[in-house]
Amino acid sequence: MAIENGLMRRVTLAAAGLAGAVGVMAAAAGSHSGESRNLSAIAMICLAHGPVLLALALAGRGRVLQVAAGLIALGTLVFAGDLGIREWLGHGAFPGAAPIGGVGMIGGWLTIIVAAFVTRDG
Repeated sequence: MAIENGLMRRVTLAAAGLAGAVGVMAAAAGSHSGESRNLSAIAMICLAHGPVLLALALAGRGRVLQVAAGLIALGTLVFAGDLGIREWLGHGAFPGAAPIGGVGMIGGWLTIIVAAFVTRDG
């Protein structure tokens, strides 16, 4: 069952806001807690993908870009979530979580390339 277009737009917009907020919090926490590769990576990934999700929520049209937004949002959530769990609990979310999240984000970016060639308005 396909997600209604308006619902997908709202979910993508919420994911953009969450990614941006988490990115800023991770950057702030990292600056106050000394060296943390996990916090730096969380900040970088979230602050890079939050604006992309915002753009897809506001301007993305069509199913292909909805798929891209979903892949980027889920990939960011899994990747950053795994690193956060590692940082604060000392173990990952589940085996291979960060690489799976990374593959999701990469897949989302590649889906944007596909959208450039299969959608009517590019």
